[in-house]
Amino acid sequence: MYVTAVRPTDLNRNTEWFTYPGVWTTYILMVFFSWLTVLCLFSCSPGMAWTVVHLSHFLKGTPFADDQGIYNALTWWEQIDNGNQLTRNRKFLTVVPVVLYLIASHTTDYQNPMLIFNTLAVFVLVVAKFPNMHKVRIFGINADH
Repeated sequence: MYVTAVRPTDLNRNTEWFTYPGVWTTYILMVFFSWLTVLCLFSCSPGMAWTVVHLSHFLKGTPFADDQGIYNALTWWEQIDNGNQLTRNRKFLTVVPVVLYLIASHTTDYQNPMLIFNTLAVFVLVVAKFPNMHKVRIFGINADH
């Protein structure tokens, strides 16, 4: 009847937290509360707040930098699941920006310029997550997550 927690095999502090149970729910709640925070602090429309959350999600970087440079050459995405492709975590993290794009675009009534910003962000995020883009750098741009 008891569930035994198994220590994750990922020793990378940047990504090991993503292996624990309940992280997906926490991640979604963090996105939602980020939206509420933007909505309250900037007194903007719900669509504009979703766009801000979507674009800030696009710009998010590596949470820990105290790894003595071991992972400097890798984006956070490339570090997840030790670089294994098409895992459940990677699929989840591919769906999140697409859903944020759909929410942000719908709540801004598909109006420019927000539609252009949201479309560019989701395009870069999704293309950068393709398995054949692993460790590929284009013009020094690194789509981190």
